[in-house]
Amino acid sequence: MATMTAAQKRAQTKAEYDAFLAVCPSHKLLARISDKWVTLVLAALGSDGSHQFGADCAGEPRSMRYSELSRLLAGVSQKMLTQTLRSLERDGLITRTATPTVPVTVSYELTDLGLSLHQMMRGLKTWAEMHMDDVLANRATYDTRAT
Repeated sequence: MATMTAAQKRAQTKAEYDAFLAVCPSHKLLARISDKWVTLVLAALGSDGSHQFGADCAGEPRSMRYSELSRLLAGVSQKMLTQTLRSLERDGLITRTATPTVPVTVSYELTDLGLSLHQMMRGLKTWAEMHMDDVLANRATYDTRAT
């Protein structure tokens, strides 16, 4: 049996990730990134902030302050936004920058890793917006049959 270098061991472990297994770290990561607030935070940070109806979040990524994100993400509680931002920072998807002002100014920005995920999440958000009428019609049909 040949001895493997550390890089070879990491590559082998990476190839063995299987998100279908509950014990796999990628399974837990999928659970985190499939959260609606994660999707919306990534969409917000990955765009230029012009969020009119029908916009596809295709602008340039930019940093945003906590208060901007809070206003933009309708319905998110302070606790949920804080938890979401902390988990994204822990995973290396965003960075948190505190500027020593009075009061302290905190901003969040996508990392390169977060930007790569944003590209995929933007498509998911756009798909949901484009097909919502179809989904609502299908729900109504299903609910009519079910009763």
